[in-house]
Amino acid sequence: MTEHHLSESAGDGLYKWSALFVVVIGTFMVMLDSSIVNIAIPKMMNVFGSDLDSVKWILTGYTLTMGAIVPITGFLSDTFGVKKLFIFALSFFTVGSFLCGFAWSNNAMVIFRIVQAIGGGAIMPVGMSYIMQIFPVHERGKALGFWGIASMAAPAIGPTLGGYIIQAIDWRFIFYVNVPIGIFGVFFASILLKETPLKPYKGNFDYIGFFSSVAGIVSLLYVLGEGDTIDWGNIKFPLLLAFGVFCLLIFTVNELMHPDPLLELRVFKIYDFSLSQLISGITVLALMGGVYVLPLFLQNLRGYTAMETGLILFPSAIASGLMMPISGTIFDKFGAKVVTVPGLLILAYSTYEMSQFNMNTPVATITIMATIRGLGLGLSMMPVNTAGMNAVPRHLFTKATALSTTVRSIFQALAITFMTTMISNRTNYNYARLAEQITPFNPTSNDLVKALQGVFMKSGLSQGSAQGASISTLGRLTYLQAYLDAINYAIAITVFAVFAAIILVLMMSDKKAGKKKSDPSLAGEKGSHESEAGVATLME
Repeated sequence: MTEHHLSESAGDGLYKWSALFVVVIGTFMVMLDSSIVNIAIPKMMNVFGSDLDSVKWILTGYTLTMGAIVPITGFLSDTFGVKKLFIFALSFFTVGSFLCGFAWSNNAMVIFRIVQAIGGGAIMPVGMSYIMQIFPVHERGKALGFWGIASMAAPAIGPTLGGYIIQAIDWRFIFYVNVPIGIFGVFFASILLKETPLKPYKGNFDYIGFFSSVAGIVSLLYVLGEGDTIDWGNIKFPLLLAFGVFCLLIFTVNELMHPDPLLELRVFKIYDFSLSQLISGITVLALMGGVYVLPLFLQNLRGYTAMETGLILFPSAIASGLMMPISGTIFDKFGAKVVTVPGLLILAYSTYEMSQFNMNTPVATITIMATIRGLGLGLSMMPVNTAGMNAVPRHLFTKATALSTTVRSIFQALAITFMTTMISNRTNYNYARLAEQITPFNPTSNDLVKALQGVFMKSGLSQGSAQGASISTLGRLTYLQAYLDAINYAIAITVFAVFAAIILVLMMSDKKAGKKKSDPSLAGEKGSHESEAGVATLME
């Protein structure tokens, strides 16, 4: 079966939307699992009797394994077919989920999470590649918009669902819940998905590229995952960082010289694809303001539980999910700029408003601004990515999606590390500046200490104990204010990242996804093949 025949047979309306539904199931499971497990970490520490350094490998092992698996998905898709690889990945993820629920110790949980990640790491790039192959150019925006619902809604649903499961049922069900959904997904994938054209294996597997990419990506993700807790006095971190960079340099040189590289880095010659990766990376930094920093504000400062935080942020996920297919439809008709720039402007406005939050900000205001921010994200996230992928020739879809997912994983790790380090350093700076003002010569701080001392003495403490308690309370209040200011500062920084993304979007080509003619599928195919011929010449 040729690629053209695949597109014609796979392009039937009922089939392609049914296939999209199956792909969304797998993507939703992976994204949900990534956020839901965080809620159960304290519970697992108690059940397994583990300390924080041991239990963090439940998360770290999963992340590192996913990073190692993604680069090879392009080769596996070409060699064995997207359908077989998707079914294998979903099956592995389902089996891993069952084993995680059955885990009896921390070490067993780490091993089973690695099994789970082997499947989870392949599902997203393979799913996106399949969507790109079965949908014509003029419908990819809408299709990837529906696919994007899973990636936006799942992280917001995870804390709420995880909190409910832990409180009402049993923590192990955060893994068992994946099993029936996974079985359902594997069954329908087997009967609904059609196999893609295979690329015969000629025995020239890129071993150097594989081992150097795994070593480099795992080393960098491990170091970046430590965030602001990195002890640079510990020799292993500088060594791992240097080793990771060295391996990636070897990987880059090898990929540019190998006749059949693991990741086709020459795809970066395609202007819109390269620009879309840079824009997506910058947008990920802006995304962290809501996904990572806002929960810190709600839980660490406002005192809400993870489940309550999930409920507050849930409307924003719904808003993103509703806007993604709408933005995809607009993109299909008018191109990326028309929908992305307004979305980024909405994102910039709502992010700036979030940077003004304080301890007295009403929950309703937080929810409304987060929801507006979700609308902006829903409009801006997928169109740029789709525009970049549309510029890639069909025969490179699998390797381009693997490359895109790898780049996104590294950008996400960088963004989290940047935000964590920014908040930590700014908190220390703010605390030092605020603490300077607490002196015996400051009447405001003296009056507050005396007021607090009076409160503690009324509760039964002696004068000396009350004075010590009041000074300690003032120190905690000072730290909380320094922490709040640091969070607001970090969120405000992401506003500049959004404006940088807007400038880059305006630099993208003014190409529409495709024009409807008497036969839209054939029109899309024609445009696709013309694009492929042009890019193939460029790549050579």
